[in-house]
This record gives sequence, C-alpha cells and structure tokens, in this order.
Amino acid sequence: MDAQLGAVMRRNSPPTFVAELCADLGNPGVALPVLAGAIAYAVATGGARRWLPPLYAVAAMAAAALTVSVLKVGLGRPGPLGGHNYYPSGHTATAAVAFGGAALLLSLTMRRPPHWPLLAVAALLTLSCSAGLIWRGYHWPLDVLASWCLGWVLLVSATALTRRGLRHPGGGPPDG
Repeated sequence: MDAQLGAVMRRNSPPTFVAELCADLGNPGVALPVLAGAIAYAVATGGARRWLPPLYAVAAMAAAALTVSVLKVGLGRPGPLGGHNYYPSGHTATAAVAFGGAALLLSLTMRRPPHWPLLAVAALLTLSCSAGLIWRGYHWPLDVLASWCLGWVLLVSATALTRRGLRHPGGGPPDG
C-alpha cells in the first residue's frame, strides 16, 4: 500500500517547481533558521527564567537528527527512486521539530491565546514538506509518517519538560 499510495501521489503531483518548493521546506537551510529565530526571540523576551524552552527545542532538534541517522543506517530501507537509507525522512523530521518548536516557543511569548494558529501553520508547513517529498519521489509515505510520529514525540516531550521547568523554576520537584 505504501508503494501504491506513493505512486498515486507522484502521478497527481502539482508542477515540479511547486513540489520541489514544498520538499525544500525540510532542508536544514530553511527550517533551522526559523527555529533559530524563534529561539533568539524567546531568549530576548523571556528573561533569565525562560532559558529552558529554547534549550529543550535545541535538544529536540538534536535528538531528531541523531534518531533519524541511526534508524536510516540501521534499517537501510530503499527509496522510491533507488538508493538506501530513506526511512525515516530526515527532511520531514527537521520540518516537524523546527516549525513545531518555533510555534511552541513563540506561543510562550504570547500574552493571550489563541496559540492554535501558530501550531496550525507549523503543521501545514510540515505537511507541505511531506507531500513535496513524496511528489518528487524522494520518500515513501511511511517514511514521512514515521518522521511525523518522531517529531510529535520529541515536541510533546519538550513541551512537558518546559511546563515542568516553568512551574518549578529550579527544574526540580516543588517543595513540600
């Protein structure tokens, strides 16, 4: 089913330049500056107490890169156009963690909700990247789905650690 869905998506893709533009959203040169900008803004506006969220965002990105690299080499899954080491998608993981992390960091600087538009934009950018990778034949659908799952786990973990750290400024459990 993975190969069939990938073939259907490639046959029904938008023009090549649109598909390539979407796929490029997961390039480190595109996604990482977005995360770096959000980190810089969070540090500049958050004060000394807000150093944990940017630290966890960086840790999530490093964990994504390490996990993807280990899995790709360990599994050696072939790609749609040949070659090996395509599972999971590093570009999708980069997009998910960078855009999702930026959305979470920026949502911490907002005084009033709603925060959902930031998360919706992050999801839309990651979905666009994922579709572009499949349209261009760079990845199978399961490659990008696995990276969505990885990104979700890393971002939920970073969010949980951030919330815990902001509730308990020392990072440890509450007194009493």
